[in-house]
Formats: sequence, structure tokens, C-alpha cells
Amino acid sequence: MRIFDYSFLKNKPIPAHTVNLLTTVEKLTIDRRTLVDTYPKLFKELTKIAIVQSIISSNAIEGIVTTDERIKGLLSGSISPINHNENEILGYKDVIDLIHHNYDEYSFTEEQILAFHQLLLSYERPSYAGKYKTSDNVILEISKNETRSVRFRPTPAKETQVAMEQMILAYMDARDDSSVNQLLLIPCVILDFLSIHPFSDGNGRMSRLLSLLLLYKNGFSIGKYISFENQINLYKKEYYQSLKLSSDNWGNSTNDYYPFINHFLITLIRCYNELDKRVSILSSKVTNKKERIKITIEKSLVPLSRKELMELWPDIAVDTIKKVLIELQNEGIIRKIGNFKNAKYIKP
Repeated sequence: MRIFDYSFLKNKPIPAHTVNLLTTVEKLTIDRRTLVDTYPKLFKELTKIAIVQSIISSNAIEGIVTTDERIKGLLSGSISPINHNENEILGYKDVIDLIHHNYDEYSFTEEQILAFHQLLLSYERPSYAGKYKTSDNVILEISKNETRSVRFRPTPAKETQVAMEQMILAYMDARDDSSVNQLLLIPCVILDFLSIHPFSDGNGRMSRLLSLLLLYKNGFSIGKYISFENQINLYKKEYYQSLKLSSDNWGNSTNDYYPFINHFLITLIRCYNELDKRVSILSSKVTNKKERIKITIEKSLVPLSRKELMELWPDIAVDTIKKVLIELQNEGIIRKIGNFKNAKYIKP
């Protein structure tokens, strides 16, 4: 059986690249901490946007989608779910709401993880909600010629409960060791959770919810204001590649955690970069949608695509962004680079 031991985080040298990423995240965390008190209304607005983006993005990674109009209605409570996807979306909303607002009340324990899983699937109510898997699962990959092969074999069902118990005990031991950096420990635990794959369904979404829980409990709250899940979704290929690299040889306890650790830290850095973009606009107290788009492009050092503007301002409708971009071009305020889907916009 897999041995869970995080002592390497203090007993072995940390790669230089990882040290640089770690230092960057820690500095960004300290430097941005005062912004919450400086701009309380701004961060309240960012929190609303982040929760919506997290719900949409974490489900989208798993292919769980619905229309933008339906999403708005579901999250506001004005409409009821009509299918499996919408049930799953609402389940994620309920769990992330608890973590965002009451993370300090929840511990990283088997009991709590099972409770979160029960809530995640509470709208669908399958028999396996809140229970570990009862049959073995495999992670497949599909080649270019559409041939399926087994990429990874998670922990067998009969060993899952013991594996989860051992993983959590190893985490608690490392968590209480002041010489272990929590920003390195958290992605290790998340990788192990994904490799155990303890549930019949919902493992990916649970891993992202647990990432937020552990980050918040250790003082890293960037995910409250900028969607951590959205950044994973935007760079999904990198995410899965890091997961593949770090899960190789996982079963015999000789895997390399650092590809996944590095991607985890890079994702946090991307969140902080996104925060800086949002704060630079919102702190100017601009509420007019056209003005927000105008200032965003004017302040950007690189050309921005329509998709990037949509990600920055999810509250602005796609048609509004299209209309504003045409108006700003006609007024000579911005210029267009490229055509069609590859078009980007920048100040002249």
C-alpha cells in the first residue's frame, strides 16, 4: 500500500524553481493583504464575482455546463434546476458558500470530507453521495486515433478508507511541524487525494474545494477574491500535465510531487496578477461598463482579446463587450490587432 509521508518537504532540498515560486507567492500575499482593508467595498464585489466564476469554472473542467442565462437564474434562486448538470452546479455552490464564509469551522478530516461530498451531490442524491467508492476506478486517456488506455490506477476501493485515514494523519503531522511550509504541503495532499480518487464521482471538484479550504485555513485567501478554479480552467492542459507527471510512480511511493506543486504555486501567482488588474480598474470607482472596458485596455501593457475582457468582467454581457469594442475603435481610442477569433485590442 502507498506510504504517506511529507517529511521530504523539510528533510530534502527544495528545487530552486520551486523556491522562487514560493517566495513570489509569499511576497504577493503579504503585499496585497492591506488592500482588503483599504478597499472593503471593492473586495466585497470581487468576492461575488469570484464565487460565480469558481462555480462555473470548476464544473466546466468536468464538462458540467449550462447557459449563462440559466447560471444567473440558478445562482440567484429565481429558477430551479432541470437536469443533471444544473443539479451538480448548485451542489458546488452550496459547498463553496460554506467554505468561503465559514472555513474556520471546518477541519480537514474524513468526516468533513464525506459531509462536503454529500452536500456536493445533494441535488442528484445518488446512493454513493457522502460515501467512499465501492468499486475500483481507473483514469483513462484517449490517444489521437481515439484509442483508450489506462493512464492511472487509483487506490483500490477496499483500501480507500485506510488510505484516506493515513493521508490525513500524515497531513496533520506535517501541518503541525513548523519547519514544513504549508504552501508546499497543501498541493502534496491534494495530489494524494486525487490519486486515491476516493469517490465514485466528484473527485476533481472536491479536490478544488479542499484546496480552497486548506488555503483559507492557512491564511492564503486570494481564492475568495479571484477564482482559483477559473485559473485552473484557463490553463487546464498545464494542470493535467502536472498531475500526470506527479502521479507517475505514485503507487510505489516514488513519485515526484514538484510538477504539481509548481503548477499550484503558479496558479496562485496568476490569481494575484488577476487581482492587480481588477483592483487597478475597480479602485478608480468606475461603474460605467464602457468606461471599464476602455480603462482596462488603456492600462494593459499587452493586447487583450474579447475573451480576456469577458473573463475580467463577467458581469458585462458578451454583446455589450462587442458593441463597446466597435465604438472605441471608431472613436480612435483603441486599435484592433488581428482578425476574427484571433483579434486583440490595445491603445494606439
